[in-house]
Amino acid sequence: MPPATAGYVLVGGRSSRFGSDKALLDWHGQPLALHVAEKVRQAAGSITLVGNPDRYQHLGLRLLADPLLHHGPLAGLQAALAHTTSAWNLVVACDMPNLTTAFLTYLLETAQASNPDILLPQGLQDRPEPLCAVYHQRCREEIQSALAQGIHKMTAAFTRLRVLLLPIADHSLFANLNTPADLPDTPAVLPSVIRD
Repeated sequence: MPPATAGYVLVGGRSSRFGSDKALLDWHGQPLALHVAEKVRQAAGSITLVGNPDRYQHLGLRLLADPLLHHGPLAGLQAALAHTTSAWNLVVACDMPNLTTAFLTYLLETAQASNPDILLPQGLQDRPEPLCAVYHQRCREEIQSALAQGIHKMTAAFTRLRVLLLPIADHSLFANLNTPADLPDTPAVLPSVIRD
């Protein structure tokens, strides 16, 4: 019997605003993707990266190729849902360094207790955070259908799914690194500029 939960970290973004690959940013001595992945693994019991194998294979984690490169995070989500054998799937972007194991565990436990299709936390100004959310395996066909219709915005793909919105008081958990200005005052070491 497959485990009830699984964890996925999306590393397939182009990091165009950041200017270099955020997943490989040296975050206190290790790549940022590994820092986030360890939190996800501790909460979900497993970890799989979703992205370009040529770029991230050296990180040493199980890696799932995103078959629709440059189609945005919805394609990465679909890759994870097509791969998983677990009912509940924690899917997180690689650029949220403030996430904690306790918080991610709380998301999974709340999803399992409530049984929505998607547990979607809300951050600052009640903004949904689809890149730090729990997706039931039954979302697979609807997400695949949305992509086939040319939908790339994540929340636009959820209209026919049962979504539980979960307000979160600590908005700092969702802080992500979109540009070098988002780095702390003592920045980590930037990797070389991406060359596609």
